[in-house]
Amino acid sequence: MELVQTIVIALVTLGILVAFHEYGHFWVARRCGVKVLRFSIGFGKPLWRTVDAQGTEYILAAIPLGGYVKMLDEREDDVAPAELFRAFNHQSVWKRIAIVSAGPLANFLLAIVVFWGLFLHGETGLVPVIDNVESGTPAYFAGLESGQEIVSIDGRETPTINALNFSLLERLGDSGEINVATRYPASDVVYSSAAPIERWLAGVENPNPLRGFGITLQMPVVLPVIEAITPESPAERAGFLPGDQIIAADDQAIATWEDWVDYVRARPDVPLVATVARDGLNLMVPVTPSKVESENQPIGSVGMSVRIPEFPKERIRTFDRGPVEALFAAVKRTVDLTLFTFESMIKMVKGLISTDNLSGPITIAQIAASSAESGLLSWFSFLALLSVSLGALNLLPIPVLDGGHLLFYGIEAISGRAVPERVQVFGYQLGFAMVLSLMAFALYNDVARL
Repeated sequence: MELVQTIVIALVTLGILVAFHEYGHFWVARRCGVKVLRFSIGFGKPLWRTVDAQGTEYILAAIPLGGYVKMLDEREDDVAPAELFRAFNHQSVWKRIAIVSAGPLANFLLAIVVFWGLFLHGETGLVPVIDNVESGTPAYFAGLESGQEIVSIDGRETPTINALNFSLLERLGDSGEINVATRYPASDVVYSSAAPIERWLAGVENPNPLRGFGITLQMPVVLPVIEAITPESPAERAGFLPGDQIIAADDQAIATWEDWVDYVRARPDVPLVATVARDGLNLMVPVTPSKVESENQPIGSVGMSVRIPEFPKERIRTFDRGPVEALFAAVKRTVDLTLFTFESMIKMVKGLISTDNLSGPITIAQIAASSAESGLLSWFSFLALLSVSLGALNLLPIPVLDGGHLLFYGIEAISGRAVPERVQVFGYQLGFAMVLSLMAFALYNDVARL
């Protein structure tokens, strides 16, 4: 059942992104006077089909891994002389550029709209206050100290932990210095320092920027109190209940949720006895953690979630924006993520970011499902992020992608002559091989993670 739910959520997520992308091409093509023959979500055998008054065929196909808009084009089919003016290849180069650009732009527009809605709803985040600085790390050499709030990284404000993470992620693989601004609580004095880096976290799979920088942040103590039990899990079979506080495991004291997680993870398929506090009584609950794979290592899991403690108000930042301010923030977030995507791809080509971080459809499905389980706001955030990624990837100058078409049309616009047909055909064949190889490698990474 969980697998079916994951697949359904992934299909809905990808379907929305593909529909917006292809609708961008479709909408601009019609306004440029081009006849659209088919609008398809998915490839292969049609599962649903209809035709509108203008003769455009709308299809929902069996293989839901993309989509396409087919336009009248002499290069693909015979075109009646009376309809040549409606053929794509008979349009001016600027109209063709507009039609091809519209797909990625639709994805960026979707991201802006989603972020705008999220920002109107309100945004909250935790203030990044240093708890500990590890010796010998960039943060240590920058002179950072426990209790300081990190105000900015390289001049970019970091009012929340998420903002701090993003600013550090932008420096993956770089050499030189990370400029840090900090201050102490209840003080307006800002201290500036520089953290030396050399190919920082280059080639690391799933890099943790905070750990790599050498800091842990102050977080409220999370007590081992159970919030929910996973159905049909070892915890449910053992008799744990929401509200139970775990105080010991095999007579070893458990003070925090992290203590309990570490104890369970180290004992896959090993019986243990937990002592829980329930209704003023201490009860002994035997349980055997199931064995699951994580990063190619077997770990124990019992199937329960923790009750998240309330954070002190002074440690929470809330951003309430009006419609105009939220729109500007949404555009900025979309632009920042787009530039970050391009920079990351360039660093990956240079070997500064590990190609093991490439993800394919399996990882996307898993993240889509987990974000949906975390709530609608989390899913919308993931949808916007994925929409930016899809738009940026399609702008890469690789033939068969929108960016490849734009490359050829750009050359035509500058030179006044179309790129020779044989060159375009060779480019499309090469581009198809590149995209197919990239997809295969991403799928390999997905399977390796499983």
